[in-house]
Amino acid sequence: MGVITTVSTWMIPCIILLVLLVGTWKRVPTYETFVEGGKEGVKMAFSLLPFLLGMMVAIAIFRASGAMEAFVSLLSPFLGLIGVPSEIVPLALVRPISGTAALGMTTELIGTHGPDSFIGRLASTMQGSTDTTLYIITVYFGAVGIKRMGDALKVGLIADFIGIIASIIVVTIVFGS
Repeated sequence: MGVITTVSTWMIPCIILLVLLVGTWKRVPTYETFVEGGKEGVKMAFSLLPFLLGMMVAIAIFRASGAMEAFVSLLSPFLGLIGVPSEIVPLALVRPISGTAALGMTTELIGTHGPDSFIGRLASTMQGSTDTTLYIITVYFGAVGIKRMGDALKVGLIADFIGIIASIIVVTIVFGS
């Protein structure tokens, strides 16, 4: 067993022990505090449920309706001119919405085209270069009651767009198409 494996195995238990020791030393009721935190966590999970459900239903409708395929086929001629595979467009569209759906698409692309293919490398790089902006804004802003999220949405989507473009450029330069 390597040093890194040993450290990673013991890291979380040591942090928990440290928190318990410091809490006990400072005379904090650690168990009661833990239980209260658990109660708040459950309340937070239930308050997030409608937002998560809404996002999942919207994604399912978008994919099942054929709108995504129609959009991809509309963009295919233009993407072909600039050397971007059209298979990557669904990932670029879904990634800002859902990390889980994007991870499923990335897994599917890698399974179909291979991890060392241009598409596999591009999907992996895109997955790591973008974020789930709409998910984050919907869930976290909704959970704390923020109603005006326009600027955060704009900045997040611009950052995702830049991440997508940067992924395409870097993977093209490093690995070629």
